[in-house]
Amino acid sequence: MQSNAPNGAAASTSATAAQLAAVDDAIARLRDLPGALLPILHAIQDELGFVPPASVERIARGLNISQADVHGVITFYHDFRSAPPGRHVLKLCRAEACQAMGSQRIEAHLERKLGVGMHATTADGAVTLEPVYCLGNCALSPSLQCDGQLHGRMDEQRVDALLAELRSGGRR
Repeated sequence: MQSNAPNGAAASTSATAAQLAAVDDAIARLRDLPGALLPILHAIQDELGFVPPASVERIARGLNISQADVHGVITFYHDFRSAPPGRHVLKLCRAEACQAMGSQRIEAHLERKLGVGMHATTADGAVTLEPVYCLGNCALSPSLQCDGQLHGRMDEQRVDALLAELRSGGRR
């Protein structure tokens, strides 16, 4: 399974009792829906912030599908995580309009400032950096999303101000 663990560390295959209880609850509530796998995965991630690798077998058993099917869906969709995210999640748009307006420069700046690449979390667990392929804010590109809040017309100075705000305990 693709790991989104901090600093590229392998995602743990264990889960806490509370996490497994949340997984079991999602399965019990949603298993009878048509195409229940995606709603179950979304419910788990909404509750826990990620889909624990240890839940794959439980989900497969609950839906009477293969573990490979569950694993395939988790790794296919970039929004699913197999490890907890940082306290803050930055999603940088990589779509064409943002690229044309300098998102690659913003990406390089973020990676330098945070010391991590895309799909990674800073060593202190503060920030997870992720790519997205359109935030629907093309007129104000380049754009990024921080903890669900959209920011447009980003440049290095605005990124630095946002990171300073996160470090000072702002947001969330």
